[in-house]
Amino acid sequence: MCGFTGFLDRKHVLNDEEVRPILDAMNRRILNRGPDDDGIWIDGNQGIGLAHRRLSILDLSAAGHQPMVSQSQRYVLVFNGEIYNHLEIRRDIEQFGSAPVHPLADQSAMAESRHEARWRGHSDTETLLAAIEAFGVGEALTRSRGMFAFALWDRHDRLLYLARDRMGEKPLYYGWQGDTFLFGSELKALEAHPDFRGEIDRSALSELLRLGYIPGPGSIYQHIHKLPPGTFLAIGIHRPEARPVSYWSPADAALRGQMSPFSGDESEALTHLDSLLKDAVAGQMVADVPLGAFLSGGIDSSLVTALMQAQSNAPIRTFSIGFEEEEYNEAPFAKAIAQHLGTQHTELVVGPEAALAVIPHLPTLYDEPFADASQIPTHLVSQLARKSVKVALTGDGGDELFGGYNRHFWTMRLWNRMRHLPKGLRRQVANILTLVPPHLWDSSFRALGFLLPEGLRYRSPGDKLHKISRILGASRPEDIYFDLIAQTKDQNRLVVGSQVAQNALTDASHWPALREIEHRIMYLDSTTYLPDDILTKLDRAAMGVSLEGRVPLLDHRVVEFAWKLPLAMKIRNGQGKYALRQILSRYVPEALTERPKMGFGVPIDRWLREPLRDWSEALIQTDRLKSEGFFHPKRVQHLWKQHLSGRRNHASVLWSILMFQSWLESRR
Repeated sequence: MCGFTGFLDRKHVLNDEEVRPILDAMNRRILNRGPDDDGIWIDGNQGIGLAHRRLSILDLSAAGHQPMVSQSQRYVLVFNGEIYNHLEIRRDIEQFGSAPVHPLADQSAMAESRHEARWRGHSDTETLLAAIEAFGVGEALTRSRGMFAFALWDRHDRLLYLARDRMGEKPLYYGWQGDTFLFGSELKALEAHPDFRGEIDRSALSELLRLGYIPGPGSIYQHIHKLPPGTFLAIGIHRPEARPVSYWSPADAALRGQMSPFSGDESEALTHLDSLLKDAVAGQMVADVPLGAFLSGGIDSSLVTALMQAQSNAPIRTFSIGFEEEEYNEAPFAKAIAQHLGTQHTELVVGPEAALAVIPHLPTLYDEPFADASQIPTHLVSQLARKSVKVALTGDGGDELFGGYNRHFWTMRLWNRMRHLPKGLRRQVANILTLVPPHLWDSSFRALGFLLPEGLRYRSPGDKLHKISRILGASRPEDIYFDLIAQTKDQNRLVVGSQVAQNALTDASHWPALREIEHRIMYLDSTTYLPDDILTKLDRAAMGVSLEGRVPLLDHRVVEFAWKLPLAMKIRNGQGKYALRQILSRYVPEALTERPKMGFGVPIDRWLREPLRDWSEALIQTDRLKSEGFFHPKRVQHLWKQHLSGRRNHASVLWSILMFQSWLESRR
């Protein structure tokens, strides 16, 4: 796991003495991504500069140093991530013979390349570089199984290639700023270049308020993009407008899976999925450094931990964070799983003070405004793990692939119940639901909780009832989904000069033609919320402390097989992740895992009214908002006063506003 950055200058000739300090400055911004080593490569005549930070995981020797030049001298690579099947690819290269050699290669390199691939070390970076020489960029990507992003300079064709893994586990930003094409693992590296303009995209800001994150391919800055997962692009001085090209398409994977479903019975499907998951986990346990797992006690992290322990000769290291607030504390569940599996478990229970201490660091950790409040416990568990290990496996991805979110099974259930009700009656019900403040709903549910089915004992039912009130005006199931994922519907009234963003989360015409609405929702979540919220959160939290996070449930073979399974193997009897639950029951008793889903949250709504009140009010002070010009002060203040009164819970949208304000302040 590493980080990289660089630029291509349209003016061509670069002075080494002028360029090196710029690359140094860009590279220093991402020191946290790779404190073990760094390197710079410049070709001033071709206008290209590459910089790299290394976190050594495989091949700790100098043979893994980057930027890395290919055997033939044609390609120069900076790479972030892991290719889990790189030893298989090495064998393929050795059978293939060697890489084609271009006219610029020296004769000794050509002679050596024709006869055999001579490996300098055992890093996956060297394997990828050799695969590109042997098979070309597109084929090398298709053969690679892993999480990665890279930049590759082709000295012969004078083309810069950028590529990103299939599911978006590793980040990559890029864009033209005047005559300079900038790229890098994080925005703060691009910000260090003197040509960087830093113009805020107000539509992206509106999406931050609506969703809590900024969906790709946009970013918070105009003309700076996120490379879509599963794509690569080739750009050069004479080819400045290249578009990303898919080497793997999530839409194609979903449609192929539905057209050619798994033909065996349920037992055979579970056995095959178990085998795939074991193989994915085993492949991601390979490292030359200490390794462990995040364990929350939920279905996904428990399954990954169980599969790790089943394939380890010694107790694996597991880590969990607990909170003193009982309703947010999953630590006892994680401890019970760890004891059953026999892991070497480390638990840290923290109070509000420890969590609040993270907040000043969030603008640096998340160099693009990001407002999923579970960023706080994710950072804390990453800090805890980094004291003992350098790599941690997580259970992320299970919800998106196997129907784990409430919206996956509530959308059609709600639609079927309300579709025949007159809209006037629906409006009346909505008004009744919002007459009662969320905190009063919560206290009522707590008092009567013993009367409710376990599946309806939600932590914050008041917020959910207020959200349901919004969806009662829906005209189709898709509208329900859009309302369920939205923190607010007033984002464009809050942001000055905003326009409605056009993307798959505003327009259902972008959805693939999958049969069930539940599968369409899972697809949308796996291509938007997963890469731009969940995986962004993991990458920045882990890399902020120089920890590598790995996500075995997102092995693309698992993803493709999940699409071959019928909906009934994901959602059954009003409960998601049926297949994962069945497999987990082979390793862990159901009594230890069957409980209401808690999520990985913190009580932001309460903190904003109490310990964070002064900090918040300083960031959204009326005169400040007026002078900055991004938000309408009166509308923000109205939300704030409603929230303080307890009449409404606006914590999510207020947290988005505060995260932007805090980020903006850090850029001054």
